[in-house]
Amino acid sequence: MKNASNFILYTYCIPYDDGAAPNPFWGICTLAICKPVIRRVAKIGDWVVGTGSKNSPIGDKSKHVVYAMKVTGKMTLEKYDEFCQKHYPNKIPDWKNEDFRRRLGDCIYDFSSIPPIIRKGVHNENNLERDLGGKYALLSSQFYYFGDSPIELAENLLPIIKEGQAHKSKSNDPYRESFVSWIEDLGFKPNIPHGSPQLKIFENKEVILKCAEYRCEEADIDEQIGTDCE
Repeated sequence: MKNASNFILYTYCIPYDDGAAPNPFWGICTLAICKPVIRRVAKIGDWVVGTGSKNSPIGDKSKHVVYAMKVTGKMTLEKYDEFCQKHYPNKIPDWKNEDFRRRLGDCIYDFSSIPPIIRKGVHNENNLERDLGGKYALLSSQFYYFGDSPIELAENLLPIIKEGQAHKSKSNDPYRESFVSWIEDLGFKPNIPHGSPQLKIFENKEVILKCAEYRCEEADIDEQIGTDCE
């Protein structure tokens, strides 16, 4: 077992996997928008897991893992902006780029001025307050991303699934080590996508933008329930 026993396993349902949150491209998985509570409270060493939705674009994937990331880095969104400009410029959204991965960049907020300016991307002004309320970006150099090829959970791990909005954390304690052992033993090479974003099948900017509306509502619920959401 490679993980310390005191880590937290955060799980939530990811209904709109469009490659922006999380962003699994360019060799590092990042969560810099959406899920404001998790981004504030998760620590290095914790795991964040997104499970599929009953109503996903590819069918009922409610018992499947879309992605799992061990938090190996955490920085403020301002530092993340600097970090991306120096090391991962492809994480900065380029809305006109033919490569969908460039359009889905999650380094959306430009801190060259205060208050920060929102770059053209998958989120808009309605998401700004909630995104910035998360304060931090989570980074992972140990992740598994399956996207439109999600992996079915082992039966003994089904209790970690969080139906609907918000997330689970404390109630996952009995399963956290088993989950990490399970996903690491599947034989998938870490740190590369093993599928495409579920919404990539549309390749439609308008469809992707609709996700911003849902994630705005989801962030509100996340904030209302707070760190005790189970």
